[in-house]
Amino acid sequence: MSKNSKTESPSIRNKKASHKFEILEKIECGLVLRGTEVKSLRQGGATLDEAYARIDGHEVWLIGANIPPYKHGNVMNHDPKRPRKALLHKREIIKLLPKVHQRGQTLVPLRIYFNDRGLCKLTLALARGKTQGDKRQDLKKKDQVREMKRAMRR
Repeated sequence: MSKNSKTESPSIRNKKASHKFEILEKIECGLVLRGTEVKSLRQGGATLDEAYARIDGHEVWLIGANIPPYKHGNVMNHDPKRPRKALLHKREIIKLLPKVHQRGQTLVPLRIYFNDRGLCKLTLALARGKTQGDKRQDLKKKDQVREMKRAMRR
């Protein structure tokens, strides 16, 4: 396959994350997956809406991500909601640990995608939950920007 005929790899996004959370910092990491999980991700059917990441010891685990069973799999297919290990360097985890233990901050998965080399990557975000008022302000800002663009087109 030549470089010009690259096919677009599926990217699974957490669309609710930017609405529910204020993103403070982003981290890219690898993800430990089984064969049928990779095949299922390439079909693009996973969801990250209810997922979060947790630090246990010196390991980061992705909890609640739903990767459906591979359609052409057999009895050895994977469990859709199993915890998956995120691959981060020890120094990155140590740096994240005090930030996550601050009140109101959590690790939220934003995106699962395949990089140029075909490896599955996970984008985690250190995030703080938004209040109802913050969400309303964001919606007002989006409406104002939309109205300005409409006015500019006229």
